[in-house]
Amino acid sequence: MTRRFVDLSITLDPEVITDPPFMRPQITYQSHGETVKEAQFFFPGVAAEQFPGGQGFAAAETVVMSTHNGTHLDAPWHYHPTMDGGERAITIDEVPLDWCFRPGVKLDFRHFADGYVVTADDVAAELARIDYELQPLDIVLVNTAAGAALGDPRFVDIGCGMGYDATMYLTSRGVRVTGTDAWSWDAPFSYTAQRVSETGDTSLIWEGHKAGRDIGYCHLEKLHNLEALPAFGFTVSCFPHKVKAGSAGWTRAVAIFED
Repeated sequence: MTRRFVDLSITLDPEVITDPPFMRPQITYQSHGETVKEAQFFFPGVAAEQFPGGQGFAAAETVVMSTHNGTHLDAPWHYHPTMDGGERAITIDEVPLDWCFRPGVKLDFRHFADGYVVTADDVAAELARIDYELQPLDIVLVNTAAGAALGDPRFVDIGCGMGYDATMYLTSRGVRVTGTDAWSWDAPFSYTAQRVSETGDTSLIWEGHKAGRDIGYCHLEKLHNLEALPAFGFTVSCFPHKVKAGSAGWTRAVAIFED
């Protein structure tokens, strides 16, 4: 049996637009010779050319970023202080690891217009199209138009989003981890803001996220390469970084196939 991996994560690169301006990551790179001062903390008086290989100490990077930069897993705490009808929402370091290594299912919603809010009927229709019945703890990934728009200056405004009813359709069937290749699980804020302005209905804000108040769940954001996946028949690995009391954790999300 051959095991095959498909990388579902984006590269953390400040030059590629994947976030609004106020939250883009910063990376400072240090070459081998530029870290000699740090090395001399441990080895006083040792010059760069005296380190093994004569190339100074070690290359290093300093990163300033949010837990929501790059491909990451959101914890229920990110959406609301409570979940499951009033229980304290769990933080990322409390997410059961059992949720994060499960069979994957892909819903292809690339045909929906930017800003479209996916309904429960849309989810049911796509599951019927691919002839798949959801199982508890399946990891459901949503392929949107944003998947092909990585780096586009309008990236945060591209793709459809999952509405409250669509999210509850999944979580009421036992799904606890979902994911999207868009900036957000919900529809882009620019479209939601327009709907709120027209209707005055503020319950439309972050309606997919806020479904976590009723049933706690996690979702992956800024996935990549979902176009390479079949509808099902693969396992998703998405263990988050263990950030104490965090609302999210970075993950190297991967699809695994057993051929």
